[in-house]
Amino acid sequence: MSTVSAYEAKTHLSALLERADAGESITITKHGRPVARLVPIDARRDTRDLLEDVRTFRDGLGDEPVDVRALVDEGRRY
Repeated sequence: MSTVSAYEAKTHLSALLERADAGESITITKHGRPVARLVPIDARRDTRDLLEDVRTFRDGLGDEPVDVRALVDEGRRY
C-alpha cells in the first residue's frame, strides 16, 4: 500500500485510479495525517453487501402488507 498527499492525489488522480484498478490500495494524507483510502472495488463483495441490505430492509417490513399509495402520499408532504 502506498501513500500520497492530497495535493498529489488531486494532480495525479487519473494515474491513481489506474493503480487502484490494477488492485493497489492508496492512502491519501492531509498534512501528513491519513484521511482517505483509494481501494479497488470487488464487484462480488458489492453485490453481496447489496443483497444483505435488501434482506435487512425486507425483514424490517414485517408481515404487514405495505400500502404503497399511502407511502407515496406521505412522501409528498415533505
